[in-house]
Amino acid sequence: MQRSAVLLDLCKSCAARNNVNMLARLLANGGPAYRVPRLISVRHLSVNIADKKERTERQTERADVAIKPAVGAEVKSDIRLPHPIWKEDQLHSITITHKEPKQFSDKMAYYSVQAMRTGFDVFSGYKFGKMTEGKWIKRIIFLETVAGVPGMVAAMVRHLNSLRKMKTDHGWIHTLLEEAENERMHLMVALQLRQPGALFRGAVLFAQGIFVNVFSIAYLISPHFCHRFVGYLEEEAVKTYSKCLQHIDHGCISHWQTQKAPDIAVSYWKMAPNSTLKDVILMIRADEAHHREVNHDFSELKTDEDNPYMPGK
Repeated sequence: MQRSAVLLDLCKSCAARNNVNMLARLLANGGPAYRVPRLISVRHLSVNIADKKERTERQTERADVAIKPAVGAEVKSDIRLPHPIWKEDQLHSITITHKEPKQFSDKMAYYSVQAMRTGFDVFSGYKFGKMTEGKWIKRIIFLETVAGVPGMVAAMVRHLNSLRKMKTDHGWIHTLLEEAENERMHLMVALQLRQPGALFRGAVLFAQGIFVNVFSIAYLISPHFCHRFVGYLEEEAVKTYSKCLQHIDHGCISHWQTQKAPDIAVSYWKMAPNSTLKDVILMIRADEAHHREVNHDFSELKTDEDNPYMPGK
């Protein structure tokens, strides 16, 4: 009985340290002094310890995937809205297109975008002087802080409208939110290249304060005008990123052909580990071309028609 008590104490000690292998050897060498009830109890304890260890390992693996942070960026996670993952042939088939304005509201939308672009080109130094890497990064960051506004505002207006009227939204909200998050992710990627200073952030705050309010009022008045406006805005974005790719191939940012893509971009677009910044710009341009088509299509639909775009498409 004394030997049995000693063995039991040793087994409990091994169990407390999760030492399952040592526990198994003690059980095997316990001999007849180990009574069956106690043996069964300790064996049951060993199974529980093994199960607990396995669950802990699985939880640790999941935690490594879920909360491992990207360098200087948002937390890596698959908990994001669905979005298109572009194939190589799609990336290189993007072209600059233009939807001719027909109605008066279309012409208003087009010339509003042209006026905004002209002013921004002058403000950012795009129209004069030599383009540098710094100018490109600042331009991309500022553009994406603006581009992320329309989708969120439109989704909010339609969401509140659906609640107020107690009617279906016809599936538009998810596409608008996907667009808003996609544009915001473009910004998160660009911020890996440079962090703006206080003056730049102040300009973003000022521009956002004006644009959010103006666009909200405009969307309440005419969703058709707003989606056409965003369609023309995305046309200009495709032009900008196409120009950026030219500068990557034959200009001041040729080193982007070999510079490694930020981890957050590789994770978001499920890119190959050896992807470069040029691959990232190709992805962003494809996203902008997609938003261009979606918004031009939305501008031609009635607000109570079903959304033809499935989630992530």
